Order: sequence, then structure tokens, then C-alpha cells
Amino acid sequence: MNIDLTDPKFHDEDKAREWLEAKRWPNGPVCPHCGSLNAARMGGAGHRAGLFHCPDCRGQFTVQTGQVMERSHIPLAKWALAYHLMASSKKGVSAHQLHRTLGIAYNSAWFMAHRIREAMREADPTPMGGEGKVIEADEAYKGKKEIPIPTASRKGRPYLKSGKKAEKRPIFALVERGGAARAFSMPHVTGKNVREKLVTNADRKSRLHTDESRLYDTVGAEFAQHETVNHGAKEYEVDPGNWTGS
Repeated sequence: MNIDLTDPKFHDEDKAREWLEAKRWPNGPVCPHCGSLNAARMGGAGHRAGLFHCPDCRGQFTVQTGQVMERSHIPLAKWALAYHLMASSKKGVSAHQLHRTLGIAYNSAWFMAHRIREAMREADPTPMGGEGKVIEADEAYKGKKEIPIPTASRKGRPYLKSGKKAEKRPIFALVERGGAARAFSMPHVTGKNVREKLVTNADRKSRLHTDESRLYDTVGAEFAQHETVNHGAKEYEVDPGNWTGS
């Protein structure tokens, strides 16, 4: 990732506003209220910077109106840098990294990170894969759950599962081999939940690759082909005699 942190738009509010306006309205301002192209910038000390007035609907707006930056008191220059960091980092940027790089409070960085990720989400994504393509599916467990996974009652009394998986947040991920990836947070992973995500996000003409989890037994039959891998097989074992290192 190569970022010129001395770029004026990352430090100057006016430069940041100009950059954001050019990105949003490359052909001139468009009223977000009515779609009019007749909006004019309002000047003078009595108006806040970047304010536009629409003569058609008499509405006022800025580049922040209708965007994830709306009602935010974080400077636009910091928003500009946060956008650039999150869009150009291959492995993603954490809220802690934004907190350190932007010099803002962690809760503000967390707020920005979530809003920018929401802005980057596809509004109406098309199914992944297709004929001759491979979709890999797997579940993982990360962090700590606020509420452990509930299960059926035991001797008439409800009880909670124990163990590492029950205490962590379940994440289900789909990867198109050589293409895009999508991940979903779930309250808990079940065959029903997995099928719902698979059939709505993956073309059933695809070849589905999973591990040997029973979660995929039924839905796998709905795809062109279902192949499994045994992660406990000997070909995945490492011979300690071949380890190297200091």
C-alpha cells in the first residue's frame, strides 16, 4: 500500500471537501433531495462551508448529505484518509489502525470503519460462480459471543453448549476460486442458515467445495457438483522432522 500522507486533502478541510465533491459529482452538484442540477453553492460568512441551495425544491445540502459521513463531526480530511486507507489496503484496516493513523478516539474510528464498510457493500450483488467455476464454503469462529449458543432442554431444563465454538462468533464465508469473497456473521451456524446464504449468493451451476461437515450434505446436492476435503487426512499432517527455524 503506497499512500502519500502529505497530500493536502488529508490535512486541509477545503481540499478534502473539493476532492469529495469531485468524486460524488464529477459533472457538477446534484440535489440529493430532488435530483435537480440547478443547485448553487452558498457563500458568505453566514453559511457553513460547502453548503448548496436547490432553487427547485428549496432544500439545502452538502457533500455529506445522504452519505455515511452525514451528521458526523469528524473532519472531512480524516474521512478522506480513512476512505483511502480502507479502499487501498489488500488485507483490510482495523479500527485500531484508523485510531492510531488518524489520531482520533477509538470509538470514532470504530464508527468510521463500520460506516465505510457499509458504503463499500454491494447493494444488489449478483450470485457468485457459475458453470465450470468453483465456490469454496467454510465456517469459522472469531472473537467472543455475548450470548452462548442455546440448545434443547436437558431433563426439562434449558442449557447452553460449552466449548470454544459456542463462546465465539460464527462467521460463514464463500470464496469464488480466483474471484470474489463474501463473509456473513450468523447468530449460530445451522444447515438451514448455511443453505440460505449459499443459494442466495452462489450460482447453483457452480461446483461446491467444502469440508466434510454435515452442514453441507443436503445443500451440496443442489449444486452441479459437491466435493469435500478431509482436513484430518494424512496429506495435511506435518512431519515434525521437517520443521525448520531458529
